[in-house]
Amino acid sequence: MGLSPELLSGIEKLGFEKPTPIQEEVIPIVLETENDLVGLAQTGTGKTAAFGLPIIEQIDPGNKAVQALIITPTRELCIQIANDLNNYSKQLKQVRIVPVYGGASIDTQLRALKKGAHIIAATPGRMLDLMNRRAADISHIKTVVLDEADEMLNMGFREELDNILKDTPKDKRTLLFSATMPREVARIAKTYMHKPVEITVGKQNSGAENVRHIYYLVHARNRYLALKRIADINPNIYGIVFCRTRMETKDVAEKLIKDGYSADALHGDLSQAQRDNVMKRFRNRSLQMLVATDVAARGIDVNDITHVINYNLPEQIEGYTHRSGRTGRAGKSGISIVIANYREKSQIPRIEKIIGKKFEKLPIPNGAEICQKQLFKLIDRMEKVEIDEDQIAPFMNTVNKQLEWLTKEQVVKHFVSLEFNRFLEYYKNAPDLNEPTDDQGGRRDRKNGKSRERSRQTETGKFARFFINVGKKDGVIPKNIIGMINDNTHDRDIRIGDIDIKDSFSFFEVNEKAANKVLKSFGNTKFKGRRVNVEIAEEDVGGRSNDRGKRKNKRKNKR
Repeated sequence: MGLSPELLSGIEKLGFEKPTPIQEEVIPIVLETENDLVGLAQTGTGKTAAFGLPIIEQIDPGNKAVQALIITPTRELCIQIANDLNNYSKQLKQVRIVPVYGGASIDTQLRALKKGAHIIAATPGRMLDLMNRRAADISHIKTVVLDEADEMLNMGFREELDNILKDTPKDKRTLLFSATMPREVARIAKTYMHKPVEITVGKQNSGAENVRHIYYLVHARNRYLALKRIADINPNIYGIVFCRTRMETKDVAEKLIKDGYSADALHGDLSQAQRDNVMKRFRNRSLQMLVATDVAARGIDVNDITHVINYNLPEQIEGYTHRSGRTGRAGKSGISIVIANYREKSQIPRIEKIIGKKFEKLPIPNGAEICQKQLFKLIDRMEKVEIDEDQIAPFMNTVNKQLEWLTKEQVVKHFVSLEFNRFLEYYKNAPDLNEPTDDQGGRRDRKNGKSRERSRQTETGKFARFFINVGKKDGVIPKNIIGMINDNTHDRDIRIGDIDIKDSFSFFEVNEKAANKVLKSFGNTKFKGRRVNVEIAEEDVGGRSNDRGKRKNKRKNKR
């Protein structure tokens, strides 16, 4: 593919045998042309080597200036890319790669840059800080890489990206990689790239080919019970459980640990040292389940993940692609699971359209199925255990004497019961979680055919649903609504449920206990100059909020 013997030697030692599809497409274009490039591919397809190998190949070690800048959304991905590039270039001793990212000592990074860097891997905020300090000169760079561009924009880095890119040379080359192509990514491409070549590996926005997509339908109050059964029916699970909020992440992880599962939480309240410790335990498989928010999990690159479990669907449905891309990597198979309540059922067809695949709807496992699966796992472990004859021999006479009163069949029963009683006891009278219900979770009035909406019941309490008169046309996104709730109530402990952004209005949910507090707090709120009005939402039989509040708001706005 035009790579030098030194570079080939480095990647062969890493176990590289043949290029992945994205590498096969991208490497020749970067090496042989000066074109800008947009690469659409999922995580785990080999994007780092696709842009990293040809960039290293084109570095002039004798030129001390920064020649390439790679911008990534998270510190984890930044560190990972820098490590990968250092591994690729081990035979090219003079090539210097420096990672710069937030959450670490800026003085250390300043010293590293002062020694010289040919390639900088950076997060947007820290890179802009270093540029403002005049510590990072990117006026001579030849290549800029925007990796996981959609994730960067989802995390709110648009302004930082614009400020970084406007200071780069006009004749540079830009390589943009993304799993999805939303409007904001297309804007970046149009503004900063010239007639880019577009490479798509798999269908645009699609999930990995070897990922199986499953959903279970449950009452919201049974979501955690369903999660436990999914873990129990998959005794060898090694997966990530995605939650929407930090509070829910902590809550779910604490429940799992209390119930004896090998789990821990990853969220924004952890220090870097705590985060590193959790990730170290997860990577070495001391943890079977990592419970994480979307933001905390971004940039995590862990091989052989068997399951991704969506405890809640992401706020932006497109985010499902990123979540499911954590499994089924490097040609291996994986399973992506959605635990959906009856309100979320309508989201499944939308996700299917985005990923170009169908979900399997499965019944939640019952106690008998789980006990059978766990028993087979136990027998399999016993059958395959290695026996050290020399170590165990001195004890066998005592063991045989102790058990001589038992028949062979009784020994087996005692052994199975010793290891297995907790499952038998727990699931002895376990209820069926697949009970039928009306899809809206409300009481159906048979007389007039309407469904009276009650406050939504979940495992964390009842939620009240609100109408707010701002939507997509006003530029509102979920974090704006969360910010308004936090700022107006001065209470960051309010539980926030579903947020549904429509074109000209939106809906959000908060814990019912905080409903009056939220309602009273929005008296003088404005969003981008527009007066914000909030009121309790009412629902019709189809589960759609009626437009009574919307019409009233329109009349107010006209006045």
